[in-house]
Amino acid sequence: MRRVIVKVFALIFLLSFKAAFAAQHVGDWTLYKLEGRDYVTLANVSEFYGATGVQRPGGSNFLIRAGSRSLRGATNSVEFFINGLKFNLSYPIVEHDGHLCISRMDLTKVVEPVMRPGKIKGAEKVDTVVLDAGHGGHDNGAWSPFGQEKLYSLDVVFRTKKLLEQIGMKVVLTRKTDVFIPLHDRAAIANRYDNAIFISVHFNSGGAGTGLETYTLAPRGVPSMMADGPRISDLEHCRGNNRDAENMALATATHAALVVRSQLHDRGIKRARFVVIRDIEIPGVLIEGGFLSNSNDAKFIHSPEYRQQMAVSIVTAVNNYRRAVKVQAPTEVASRAPAVPRVHLSPPPAMESSSEAVEPTVRTSIPN
Repeated sequence: MRRVIVKVFALIFLLSFKAAFAAQHVGDWTLYKLEGRDYVTLANVSEFYGATGVQRPGGSNFLIRAGSRSLRGATNSVEFFINGLKFNLSYPIVEHDGHLCISRMDLTKVVEPVMRPGKIKGAEKVDTVVLDAGHGGHDNGAWSPFGQEKLYSLDVVFRTKKLLEQIGMKVVLTRKTDVFIPLHDRAAIANRYDNAIFISVHFNSGGAGTGLETYTLAPRGVPSMMADGPRISDLEHCRGNNRDAENMALATATHAALVVRSQLHDRGIKRARFVVIRDIEIPGVLIEGGFLSNSNDAKFIHSPEYRQQMAVSIVTAVNNYRRAVKVQAPTEVASRAPAVPRVHLSPPPAMESSSEAVEPTVRTSIPN
């Protein structure tokens, strides 16, 4: 099987090799074919979003500013910050002929829906939130000396449900007790509802890892960040890919709300093909609210105040997403919902705040 995979991707590379490093003009965009993929210069991107150009403060770093908005990163890196929030690109930023370039895939699937969520076509109003508490029953999930992931995730979901219902939202839970629900069944539950979004709540584990992650579905043709190398299945179109732009807008709203309030380390928005976000037909994300394998994170997670804080952040994310895609006005949290202060169990790392994007008055299309 490994030989078949290698041959398939080798063939794709060979078919595109002749076009490598050639420039193609598409409207006002100049596309470069590099290693079989289309790239756009960051200077081109800067102009499109009404920025003042690409600044090179030193080394491999770059910065683009457009009013209160910013894009920054470094060459040969997939770490990319939009308005201070961390994203993990599908492909590294590269330099070609003195120009910094971003892949067209990342421009269309990451930058554009984040910078201009109001331009997303087909975005629907949201009156229902499907909340998915990870694991359950015999599947305990991650573990710490304080408790199990399956119980923490269910507690966060119940807290979120209460707050969402206070602002008039309809809430559906994929599980209400400590019971195991197969992943495909969770996706099937989500697919029963229109005008809805899906949020799956988890907690992480692994080595010395720490911080928050938000996952959205990998676009077609992009390797999953949770996979060991490229797979033939990467080329298949998944149900969830019909909502790529909305998925990214929802991931941005969710991750920003979690990071800004919790003060935990920002591990970024990432891509994967988890079943629960792969097989749903509504916009969806999967959040990892900290590492139970990390003693500091585990103390946060065990704190009821932190789990209430997560719930408030999710409600904020729902409202911000509804505002961002401009299909309806958000609903304010009811006055009876208690204010929740940030939880500080130890000195948190310094975080960058995320500011809301303002639409530029420039061209209205990007290379598809």
